Amino acid sequence: MKIFKPRDATHDATEIATDTARHVSNGGLGATILSGVAVLFSGYSLWESSLKTADVQVFVPRVISYAAPYQNTNFEMISIPVTLSNEGARTGTVLDLDLAVTDPRTKQTKHFYAAELGVWSMERTRTRAYASFAPLPLAGRTSRTEQVLFYTRGDGEKPEQIIREPGPYTFTLTVRQAEDRGVLGIAEAEDAVSVTFERTLPFYDARAFNEGTISMHAADWTTSSNVKAD
Repeated sequence: MKIFKPRDATHDATEIATDTARHVSNGGLGATILSGVAVLFSGYSLWESSLKTADVQVFVPRVISYAAPYQNTNFEMISIPVTLSNEGARTGTVLDLDLAVTDPRTKQTKHFYAAELGVWSMERTRTRAYASFAPLPLAGRTSRTEQVLFYTRGDGEKPEQIIREPGPYTFTLTVRQAEDRGVLGIAEAEDAVSVTFERTLPFYDARAFNEGTISMHAADWTTSSNVKAD
């Protein structure tokens, strides 16, 4: 049995480092490699679980809704159930959602902004039964879906009505995020992601807007996203 002297229990840092180096040396190359792999794995796990910056992705369903309920105005409403997913570890904040609609026949583009949240109808519009759009926080590894109502961006937007003729229209939805201060607190450039998709107006009948909307669908009936398919 080994008997420890008083100094054996108080190894200084140099002795501990020497002992560690000797044990690693005795273990050979395999132990060194395993130790390196463990360190790399721990670093990767820390990055993925705590340090990875916000990575917001956007998804748009195959069907959206449209209404132009007021005569002699340039107001149009586009309702899109938008799903936002944060694949990063750090919290991200969506500041704005902007929508550009282009008529491929005339090449004209009209701009819209995210104004309110909820299911649109004339009755709900009369009673203001919507929640106002506000910046949306997204914790790491979470997602949320909101029914976003996009309204014409100001009286100066032309043409008066961008969606009127049956056929396809091109939409570009842009998501602007708050800047990420980074792991070291250093400000990074503001980040924005966008998805471009096409939806088709099957018919036009202004009477549909008295109470409801007209649905616009994807030609291939698939969801659109900024995420590239493998």
